[in-house]
Amino acid sequence: MEKLGSLRLEDQICFPLYACSREIIKAYRPHLDRLGLTYTQYITMAVLWEAKQVSVKELGKKLHLDSGTLTPLLKKLERKGYLKRERSRQDERVVIVCITEDGQKLKQQAEGVPQAMLAQMSAFSQSDAKELYRLLYQLMDFLEKLNGDESQK
Repeated sequence: MEKLGSLRLEDQICFPLYACSREIIKAYRPHLDRLGLTYTQYITMAVLWEAKQVSVKELGKKLHLDSGTLTPLLKKLERKGYLKRERSRQDERVVIVCITEDGQKLKQQAEGVPQAMLAQMSAFSQSDAKELYRLLYQLMDFLEKLNGDESQK
């Protein structure tokens, strides 16, 4: 490594993050194919399995997705019967996403996915995994603040 920030691909901090993200999603694929979900659909359902219902705006924040990406994703999951979208009674501008009974049943089928992924990555120590998790969330927080500040200029 020459120095971070040079034009060499190996020296750009974005590249290992990008490549690692692609590899992790690829590792999830066989597990999610059995569920009939893409990775993005899976993380969307993960939010709903926990929250049961959430506004589209809040869902976008949690998943770091814009409405242009989220809307077609939600439509596909709605067609599969896993969620429904409805207008808030308090404010019709707000769309609420609610998990359905079929979406809740899907959770039972998905419960083995996290353990299967951990087993696949067993060569990666638990302490290294925790440190990576901490650093990635620290980086996400920093970038959110940076990009939030930039959008206000």
